[in-house]
Amino acid sequence: MKPEELLELLKHALGGLAKEVTVRKGYVEVLVDADSVVPVANKLKELGFDHVKSVTATDYPKESKIRVTYHVSSYLREDLAKPILGLSVDLPRDNPVMESLTGVWRSSELQEREVYEFFGVTFRGHPDLRPLLLIPELAERRVLRKDFVVKEESIYEGVPHRYQ
Repeated sequence: MKPEELLELLKHALGGLAKEVTVRKGYVEVLVDADSVVPVANKLKELGFDHVKSVTATDYPKESKIRVTYHVSSYLREDLAKPILGLSVDLPRDNPVMESLTGVWRSSELQEREVYEFFGVTFRGHPDLRPLLLIPELAERRVLRKDFVVKEESIYEGVPHRYQ
């Protein structure tokens, strides 16, 4: 299915649930309110989007928001396997909370945990919302937000001078 065809299908299927449905360079994005994310995810699953490829977040400190994006696809429908579809939600940066989509797509479980630990987004209803890779003290610092400052380290620290 071509991105333009998918765009029309989504506009018809989602009706007023989506704030915006756009196509840019072959990428289709559905932007929804946090309150609509579960109903929209259920509609997408009914259309044949049966799994989540990735869950990511983007920090926009100047706009005081974090955008969470689920990239969804289909294993079972060949026509839905190729287009990249992003389901996005804008959350307030000071309190980024949304419903977990693990009840719709189990494949989002570990990826929501990563977004939680690196950006501080809380997913209500998640079955195991705890840091996946980082120690809890480091996860609390939300290390992938743009205002996190990395202590500069010398790449040669501990390397004998003759190898530098």
